[in-house]
Amino acid sequence: MTKIPILGFVAYSGTGKTTLLLKIIPLLKAKGLRIGMIKHTHHKKFDIDHPGKDSYRLRQAGADQMLVASRKRWALMVEMDEKLEEPDLEQLLAQLDQNKLDLILVEGFKHERFPKIEVHRPSLKHPLFRFDPSIIAIASDAPLAEPTDLPVLDMNQPELIVAFIEERLD
Repeated sequence: MTKIPILGFVAYSGTGKTTLLLKIIPLLKAKGLRIGMIKHTHHKKFDIDHPGKDSYRLRQAGADQMLVASRKRWALMVEMDEKLEEPDLEQLLAQLDQNKLDLILVEGFKHERFPKIEVHRPSLKHPLFRFDPSIIAIASDAPLAEPTDLPVLDMNQPELIVAFIEERLD
């Protein structure tokens, strides 16, 4: 699957996965780690480009693959056939240049089997850890309503979550 460590952050929509990752990634970068990121979206059609831009217009004209590049970054948009299934995590991991990364973080893909931290808010009453053996820890904003042997991390202390991740990388 991967040459380097992969760690997912999973939860139901609106729980705070992206908010937590926005705090964790700069802390990992400050430690010198090169981070790859894969984010799942439930939106069937989404754009990273904007109407009116040349690349958007070229894609709308029928380009099946549209690569936009500059000195600072490049992005590839690939149009998927409507009949195809949603790509699985392994297909997407193959798109990353893992030789230039130390860690791959994944937001979503909760139904796939790989090491994950569940972002859990007991007030929302949607625990995943009871049903998913690949969850290795829980990041929560309050004490859990049910007991678990998994490590429980305070989602309001991202530096502790980074320390947990660092332990896993060693």
